[in-house]
Amino acid sequence: MATAAKTSAKPKSRPKSPSDKPAKARPAKSAPAKAGPARSAKAAPDSVDYLLKQVLMALDELKAKDVHEIDVRGKTSIADILIIASGTSTRHVKSLADEVVKFAKKAGMLPLGVEGQREAEWVLVDLGDIIVHVMLPRIREFYGLERLWTVGDDLPLAANAE
Repeated sequence: MATAAKTSAKPKSRPKSPSDKPAKARPAKSAPAKAGPARSAKAAPDSVDYLLKQVLMALDELKAKDVHEIDVRGKTSIADILIIASGTSTRHVKSLADEVVKFAKKAGMLPLGVEGQREAEWVLVDLGDIIVHVMLPRIREFYGLERLWTVGDDLPLAANAE
């Protein structure tokens, strides 16, 4: 009878299997969340404009310095728009990038990646069609991304303006 008591105790331990069910449900919940916003961001051009406005509002909210928007359509397939902004310190750069991520999530877009948060001298937030670079001024000047992506575009205009 002792063995019968043990076997009856095992079904009592079976309720642990419902705790396995939420584990199975978690990937199902997170997978559509990742796939849904990515499709919606590429499906309609209006969503790119909306996301762009959200990113610019996020940068403005925390007072990013010298924000530049560069349209790179036709120059590269990695993105449609690059946004380059400066922060006044590593803490400011990290906060700006965090705010961009927060606003993008509110807009329904999960970032594809965020790089450089540990050092926070140059943080890149990849939102698919929009890539945001938040940099310290000295790093920004050294790499000159604006010059790199606008070669041939703005130079004749700048020469004509002077």
